[in-house]
Amino acid sequence: MSASLIYDLAPIGAIVTWSDGTPRPPERHRKKLAAWENRNSKGRLIQKQGKRGIGNVWLSPDFTLHEGDFGANGDITIRIHRTFSLDSNLTFKVIERPQLGHIRVFDRAGDNAELVHLAASRQSAEEWLTRHGYPNAVLEEVTADEVAAAHVEGRVAA
Repeated sequence: MSASLIYDLAPIGAIVTWSDGTPRPPERHRKKLAAWENRNSKGRLIQKQGKRGIGNVWLSPDFTLHEGDFGANGDITIRIHRTFSLDSNLTFKVIERPQLGHIRVFDRAGDNAELVHLAASRQSAEEWLTRHGYPNAVLEEVTADEVAAAHVEGRVAA
């Protein structure tokens, strides 16, 4: 599916893969494999941003995927986020959607909010918030209507 379909149809919290369609090189070709992995990976959809202006410049809509974290001893030092514009030539696929009853934890309210955690329950989301510093966090439950709409419209992840 195209980047614009991910933007339009995929729910925040979904796991999305992206690919350039090329075959994976052998492990022994480390540089080629690293380049391939840069264009073929997966991440959790954490943010969608509409068209916005900065001065005289207009930025097109895009979405951001959280690819991974690096750190040690439970401390995250680097977060890897990938932002894709809607005109990306990569192919995307939703492989997992948030389940009914899961709680999305956003860093703030509003259109530019970013998903910082996806919890299995409200209690676990609130416990997570006590350990992490997000004073303006917003909790949003994945509803039955959202899950049912994905099934009716044929958007169930494979």
